[in-house]
Amino acid sequence: MGSSTETATSEARKSLEAVGAALAVLDAEGTVVGWSQAAQRLVGHSPAEVVGQSAAGLLATEEDRARAATVAARSGPRGRWSCTARVLHRDGHEIEVGLCVESLAGRDGRAQWVVTASNPASLPSWTAEDTVATESPPSARGAPQRPPIGVEIRDTRLRCIWVNGVQGAQAETLEGVMHRLLDNGGLLIDPDQRALLQPDARQDSTSTAPFFRLDDARGRALGVCAVDPGTTDARRAQEHRALLDEAGKRIGTSLDVMRTGQELADLAVPFLADYATVDLADPVLLGEDPPTRPGPGNRRHALFRRAGLASIHPGAPESLFALGEPVLVPPTSPYTTVLSGGSHLYPVVDSSSEAWLDQDPLRARRMSETGMHSLMIVPIHARGSVLGMAAFMRTQDPRPFEEDDLLLAEELVGRAALSLDNARQYARERSAALALQRHLLPHRATGEPAADVAWRYLPADSHHGVGGDWFDVIPLSGARTALVVGDVLGHGINAAATMGQLRTAVRTLADMDLPPEDLLAHLDEQVVRLAENDVEPGDPAAATIGATCLYAVYDPATGQCTMARAGHPPPAIIDPHGRVTFPELPIGPPLGLGLAPFESVTLELPGNSVLALYTDGLIESRDQDIDAGMDRLAAALAHPGLDLEDLCSSVVDALPAQAPIDDATLLLARTRSLGPSRTVSWEFAADPAVVGHARALTTRQLARWQLEHLADSTELIVSELITNAIRHGSGPVRLRLIRHRFLTCEVYDTSCGSPRLRHPRTTDVNGRGLFLVAQLSRKWGTRHTPDGKLIWAEQQLTPRCIDP
Repeated sequence: MGSSTETATSEARKSLEAVGAALAVLDAEGTVVGWSQAAQRLVGHSPAEVVGQSAAGLLATEEDRARAATVAARSGPRGRWSCTARVLHRDGHEIEVGLCVESLAGRDGRAQWVVTASNPASLPSWTAEDTVATESPPSARGAPQRPPIGVEIRDTRLRCIWVNGVQGAQAETLEGVMHRLLDNGGLLIDPDQRALLQPDARQDSTSTAPFFRLDDARGRALGVCAVDPGTTDARRAQEHRALLDEAGKRIGTSLDVMRTGQELADLAVPFLADYATVDLADPVLLGEDPPTRPGPGNRRHALFRRAGLASIHPGAPESLFALGEPVLVPPTSPYTTVLSGGSHLYPVVDSSSEAWLDQDPLRARRMSETGMHSLMIVPIHARGSVLGMAAFMRTQDPRPFEEDDLLLAEELVGRAALSLDNARQYARERSAALALQRHLLPHRATGEPAADVAWRYLPADSHHGVGGDWFDVIPLSGARTALVVGDVLGHGINAAATMGQLRTAVRTLADMDLPPEDLLAHLDEQVVRLAENDVEPGDPAAATIGATCLYAVYDPATGQCTMARAGHPPPAIIDPHGRVTFPELPIGPPLGLGLAPFESVTLELPGNSVLALYTDGLIESRDQDIDAGMDRLAAALAHPGLDLEDLCSSVVDALPAQAPIDDATLLLARTRSLGPSRTVSWEFAADPAVVGHARALTTRQLARWQLEHLADSTELIVSELITNAIRHGSGPVRLRLIRHRFLTCEVYDTSCGSPRLRHPRTTDVNGRGLFLVAQLSRKWGTRHTPDGKLIWAEQQLTPRCIDP
């Protein structure tokens, strides 16, 4: 025998000595029916001297004999107990030993006991005084711990006839070893063979199992007894630590509530249970606060939803509910009472005798059909709230759950509870951010009369969270429309709130009729101020808010579109024939860096062109560069026959299958052209004499548009605006009338000064011009042009004059 074999044999002998190699088998009356050679060496009695005799006769004192009889009567056929006692050696002296007594389950249903004698210091924590009477109901703390060894007995034909909760297997691979034991007796340890007791998934498959022969009164072999030293408390503690370490790696890998629940179930099977479920309260799955802990008087069914399900059997035949389905349980079942109390341990569950199963016949039938015989239910607590519950069951594994199994389950559930609560809070924050963002985005945006618009907004996946994407469609004077798309860097509710601030700022600046490059410059200053306001007093670190933006203004009267961008992807232009181009625009720095100025470009867009504005989430992916994303976008947009809604869907359908890493926003605008029938313009010399001529031309044009009822007010507006332009400006004066949803009057001059509305006193001679314009108009304002300024005024059309 090699050195490695000798070492393994020595270690196994020490293990046997520690757990008690001296072993005897007793019948229900306490008569010795099996005796090991190790027991003979311990007390000196041969099998012929003790087999058939009462085991109580081996005890040295009457006190020990009386206590053994009392505890055996209390323990019943499923009992177990341990104590210290003094036994009589054959030569008359007394030996103090630790006795561990546990029932064996036999094929014929008869009760027998296995008794092991060991060093008193190695006794388990359960004692005779801790033994639970058979009439007592199972509870979370009532089950004793498992004994320090696992025992299995096979007869002379190597059939398993007795077992104390462990399952034998691979007997065919050990037949030669066991036959040698039956023929020769003694203790054999084969380190090159797997244990006679089948190691479960948590045990080290290289563990060595000692086994030896049991003899009858004549010294003949009764069978082979195998002892598994791998079930010692130290071994189980090591297994539990390894499982908890694995839990740290496998539970909570995402911020998804359902996935975390499934991770807990997957880890528990088969390491702890044959079947496991995780059920969470509906509000938890939605990211809301869990319900208050139900009281004992709550008679309603508690409603949960299955968030985790695992079984050693394919398809989980034990489960009545699939993943994601609601789970209803009777109010008197332990599944409900565990929420208002603590964990429940049911070492033995009999579906035919449990009263609470009478109200749940479907569950009772399923438990009976699948052989569920042991159950643990553990509430999922986090921050003082109950999120749900986890249940663990054994079907194929014959061992009942014990106290240390429950402690392990509670530790696993406790770790999972923190991950579940983090996922719940993240879901709540994401829902709040998404709700805020959707509230701040346009709901009924319209680009009329300049363009038809459609849009899509796709939030990021649950891991990255809602971002700061936004878009807007802003009506401007003169039938123009501003199209805006922006992106605030970052995710979560802060990004959504910042997005709302920037959208408000853009609308305010757009009302000032600023050119795109000037609007971005002012917006950049606003972002810098927002960042400075986020810095705590005395904090030297400068906060920054990163954002990008594309701002475009389309004029349907001229067909021109002026655009500028700040760190944003360029727009896509689809001409009426379906050709897609990405115009070259000066990119400009992102907002918030204070690196203005920005530059704008003016393009000619024929009517029925489509302008596509988007954020980078639409063209970025985990495994492709931006160029590939832009090619994909161009291919999806090259469908001139589709309406805008279908074109939006085409772009979304072309996105990669995996969830987006960032928000994706798309804004499409199909341009319209007002044409000469809707607009008319004239140019006049800077001479007061032209004012009357301008009024006459205006009156004739209103008659052509069937707007005679606006003639008086429009004549007065034209007169005041042209007079002011001649008085304060130089060069020619231009007048343009636009008929769309409103009647717009525009007067252009070469002066760069902005007019100021005054409220004249009754004694003032001048200063009433703009005051009258404001009184006669729906809105009025000023916008600057590259070589001057333009003053405009809008009047409301009457219903009978609305365009068909």
